[in-house]
Amino acid sequence: MTYESLIEAEAARLAALATDLSVPVPTCPGWTLAELITHVGQTHRWAAHVLRDRVQERIWSRQVPSGLAEGQSGDAAWLSAGAAELLDTLRHTDPSLAVWTWGPDRRASWWPRRMLFELVIHRVDAELALGIDPVVPAEVAIDGIEEFLHNLPYAAWVTRSLAELEAEGATIHLHATDADGEWTITQGPAGTVEWARGHTKGDCAVQGTAQDLLLMLYGRRSPEALTVYGDADLLKRWLSKAAF
Repeated sequence: MTYESLIEAEAARLAALATDLSVPVPTCPGWTLAELITHVGQTHRWAAHVLRDRVQERIWSRQVPSGLAEGQSGDAAWLSAGAAELLDTLRHTDPSLAVWTWGPDRRASWWPRRMLFELVIHRVDAELALGIDPVVPAEVAIDGIEEFLHNLPYAAWVTRSLAELEAEGATIHLHATDADGEWTITQGPAGTVEWARGHTKGDCAVQGTAQDLLLMLYGRRSPEALTVYGDADLLKRWLSKAAF
């Protein structure tokens, strides 16, 4: 499947969950489903704007028209409309087009993958809020882990927090138990991060399904639900600074 088809499926799943928008979302403290839906729909419109207008400089999502009145929240229909706009834009944009991103790849091809996992994680947020056990297929979760690690060194708001750990040289090894996936994260100076695929020994090692590893990285699954070896305190402190 393509990123576009996965985005379409995930957007439909999230829209189907957007019934009672007053439900609190524990994994996004202070939000209800209304705020979550509004955030995701605004993000879709932001990405579509960047691609359609070939934006070259940083632009914040709040700077892009949402179609909502001031103070109004989005609903399922509004979310679906924004997803449709995004999908149409993605399908008609040259992946090699040079545009602004906040990640390492300054091309249009960066956006579909980022938008997919923005949706996956917030769909999980909505399901957890509604008492539904989320399911992320292993192959999607593996790609999500690598997308997270690929972008993490460029998330300045995260690396600033990681610098506070003063953990230069510390290593965390992730091992998926249900798919072919192993990664080692190395903390560098001033909050910088490096990562590599493969099996190595880390100061801390975490084993779990690909889905659980992905949700742990995003702060949606406690490491206590996984198998942790070595310096569990390092893992806990690193996760508290790294989730975005």
